[in-house]
Amino acid sequence: MVIPRKEIPDVGELVVATVQEIYDYGAYVTLDEYRDFKAYLPWSEISSKWVRNIRDVIREGQKIVAKVIRVDRVKKEVDVSLKRITESDKQRKMQWWKRYVKACKIVELVAEKIGKRIEDAYREVIWVLEDKYSDIMYALEKAVSEGPQLLREAGVPEEWVNPLMEEASRHIKLKEVAVKYKLIVQSTKPDGVLRIRKCLEHIADFLESKSTKFRLYVSGSPRYILEVYAADYKTAETLAEQAIEEGRLKAKELELLYVPEREKQ
Repeated sequence: MVIPRKEIPDVGELVVATVQEIYDYGAYVTLDEYRDFKAYLPWSEISSKWVRNIRDVIREGQKIVAKVIRVDRVKKEVDVSLKRITESDKQRKMQWWKRYVKACKIVELVAEKIGKRIEDAYREVIWVLEDKYSDIMYALEKAVSEGPQLLREAGVPEEWVNPLMEEASRHIKLKEVAVKYKLIVQSTKPDGVLRIRKCLEHIADFLESKSTKFRLYVSGSPRYILEVYAADYKTAETLAEQAIEEGRLKAKELELLYVPEREKQ
């Protein structure tokens, strides 16, 4: 069970909950993010459409995403709503929660290995990364991709850094995305083949200098394919565009016809 930074949620917050008890007048749920704090889901907040039976919408043991609509901090009472959130909000919140739980478990495993308490794991790592990057799993993924300095810059104590990198690398497999360009490269010069080769080699040399994974191959002269790979589209797009521009400059120098075209994903 994750450790919350506050006892109960705020009004307007989206929360992950588990349905516990269903009655004719509503249901009681426990909030997964708040140590199973009990909240009330009124009948009128279950659906924007008329329903004959609450169990047509929810069931005991079901995981739901709800919106907090009332908080009484004195009586420690919380009411939530199902009907006031969109389907896309539900999907985003549930996806975030699954990633958050996984990230917390990674840090908790490290805590056990280095002799730290779970409370230390949250205070010294999880909340520190949350303050810096908002999304804990994003921070760990970025550290796996870019290196341990990212953890140090966020304020994670040095004793955590290397063990955390090792554990995160075991559990996080970064997905690879690709940006693809079609290139037409032609020459009317007697030594045109050599000129084209120099242009393509220049593109390859640029990407290699950036330690970038890529493929550059002929699709049937004068057509060539450039594929640039990275952990995210923004990085892949930036590197591919830079490589294409390098090719353009070299083609101009070598007096080549150079026509790049981005292929749709």
